[in-house]
Amino acid sequence: MLVKVVEVIGVSDKGFTEATQNAVAEAAKTLKNIKSIYIKHMNANVENNEIVSYAVNAKISFEIER
Repeated sequence: MLVKVVEVIGVSDKGFTEATQNAVAEAAKTLKNIKSIYIKHMNANVENNEIVSYAVNAKISFEIER
C-alpha cells in the first residue's frame, strides 16, 4: 500500500468541526481513498470582538491505487 499526504485549509463560519468536514469534502472531490486527516493548526478570525470564521490547516492522507 502506498499512501500520499496533501495539505489543505478548510474554512467555516460555524466552527472547527465543520471546517474539518469541509476540508475532507473538498479534498474528496479530487482524491480517492482518503484514509485520515491530521489537524496541524486551528485559527479563527475576529471582527468586533466576535469570531466570524474558523479555519483548520490539515494534512489529508489517501491511498494511491496501483
